[in-house]
Amino acid sequence: MDWMAWTAPTAIFFLCIALMLAGMTVWEVVSPTVEAKGFLPMRTTRGDRLFIGLLSSAFIHLGWLAATDVSLWGAFAVSLVWMALVIRFG
Repeated sequence: MDWMAWTAPTAIFFLCIALMLAGMTVWEVVSPTVEAKGFLPMRTTRGDRLFIGLLSSAFIHLGWLAATDVSLWGAFAVSLVWMALVIRFG
């Protein structure tokens, strides 16, 4: 059976996700969230917006791979901007 090869970028990716979740947990304990209505078509909490941002960032990367041969750093930049917009104004 072949196992997944954990490369440094893969480990960093999952470490960043874990740190985001830990940070959001601490933030929630310190300052409980209130549902808010932004540009998303529903009322959301900070955790909801983080999840929506992460999920849509994955789709941005998949679309980038399907549409272009340009480096994924461009998709990463677009995803960072999108995540910031969703978390702040979503």
